[in-house]
Amino acid sequence: MSEYVIEMCNITKKFPGIIANDNITLQLKKGEIHALLGENGAGKSTLMSVLFGLYQPEEGVIKKNGQEVRVKDPNDANDLGIGMVHQHFKLVHNFSVLQNIILGVETVRGGFLKMDAAREKVMALSEQYGLKVDPDALIEDITVGMQQRVEILKMLYRDNEILIFDEPTAVLTPQEIEELMKIMKGLAAEGKSILFITHKLNEIKEVADRCTVLRKGKYIGTVNVADVSKEEMSEMMVGRKVSLNVEKDEAKPKDVVFAVEGLTVVNKEHGKKVVNEVSFQVRRGEIVCIAGIDGNGQSELVQAITGLIKADHGTVKLKGEDISHSSIRHRNTHGLGHIPEDRHKQGLVLDYPLSYNLVLQSYFEPEFCQGGFLKYDKINQYAEKLIRDYDIRSGQGGKTIARSMSGGNQQKAIVAREIDRNPDLLIAVQPTRGLDVGAIEYIHRQIVAERDKGKGVLLISLELDEVMNLSDRILVIYEGEIVADLDPKEVTIQELGLYMAGSKRKGAQ
Repeated sequence: MSEYVIEMCNITKKFPGIIANDNITLQLKKGEIHALLGENGAGKSTLMSVLFGLYQPEEGVIKKNGQEVRVKDPNDANDLGIGMVHQHFKLVHNFSVLQNIILGVETVRGGFLKMDAAREKVMALSEQYGLKVDPDALIEDITVGMQQRVEILKMLYRDNEILIFDEPTAVLTPQEIEELMKIMKGLAAEGKSILFITHKLNEIKEVADRCTVLRKGKYIGTVNVADVSKEEMSEMMVGRKVSLNVEKDEAKPKDVVFAVEGLTVVNKEHGKKVVNEVSFQVRRGEIVCIAGIDGNGQSELVQAITGLIKADHGTVKLKGEDISHSSIRHRNTHGLGHIPEDRHKQGLVLDYPLSYNLVLQSYFEPEFCQGGFLKYDKINQYAEKLIRDYDIRSGQGGKTIARSMSGGNQQKAIVAREIDRNPDLLIAVQPTRGLDVGAIEYIHRQIVAERDKGKGVLLISLELDEVMNLSDRILVIYEGEIVADLDPKEVTIQELGLYMAGSKRKGAQ
């Protein structure tokens, strides 16, 4: 009997213009949590998609318990006991939790669905693994953390022994991440074998036994996590030393570039104020960060500032001009840059090529358009320039369809588009969500460079390290109100956590 439950031997997978996996070998032991680490676009998800039967490799074999197996599609993978939680969940939004879990393996008798036994099994599993869910809730009504639980239960319901988690923490709050780590450890203790794709070094340190590192599609090595430091892992991953701290000079704030006065947004469904009389200023040459636990009004505040929703009252001023009632285009052409929270919904048109996505905010300018016709050669030249300047990795340059790029490179494209327009105020919402240390370092550098050019930066982030490292001033939002204005040099992460949880207010004892 082989000591490895799964072996992927010498796997090579090619796409047009790119070798995604170049002769990679990965070995997973029974009952271990094995991390797969690499930059965005290093080939991690591709390798797991090969194991799950979504792609067929050009070369190489897969073995289970020492026996060679063929995985032609996900059904084969399920038969072999392999399950996968994808980075972007594969759930039917208008189905209930229970319907999603049993989809594809339903029990049908006499043409009718038999749900009772399924419901019992789901409840027993959720009890056993501490994955509490409401089986009758609709997917579209539950949080992202809950959706993830549904995905895990889907795997357990199918009795999968080998569980693949593709960047499972990219969209979770710190509390949900903690919860997930516990669940993963519990699953491994039950004898499940877990492959865990990530680029967050803290998480690897916390749960993984071994870690395999990929770089630009090549295998770099496998290490015991207990024996290596985070710095060593990041160097293996990026190929150079990476600064995990943000290097920046002291801020030299100048005049006010942006001001919000008494901004209020009322939720139309339940009539509650989700943003309540918020007032603050951002000056040129400073990074002001709005920190808070997810769901405390940050998203609505940004949407009201950028014009995506209408504020109920209050004013928004950019460079002294009241833009409270201006169109979105007017705001964008008059000095506002916006890196949105959700790169798929708001940042990109996924089925457009990269070149079109890079001019989404400027295609109507005379540089790219004449007499109502687009100047495609100019658009392509501009795209190639941004791809070079901002190191956006794509298989076919500007022609690459945005959907086919890795999450990190999609994000770089948005950052490039927004910064290159030279905005006076850059609003960056979760700018490094789901990115690797190399891409994070790069985007942080770009944001600091904007500040040093005398631009105002408004940062909204859930990552406490990012808040502490990047900001010159921290505004804490809790239940739609600004409850503290803090200096990052004078506050600890623990204190900041207390303000965010609402148990402490500036000025209140």
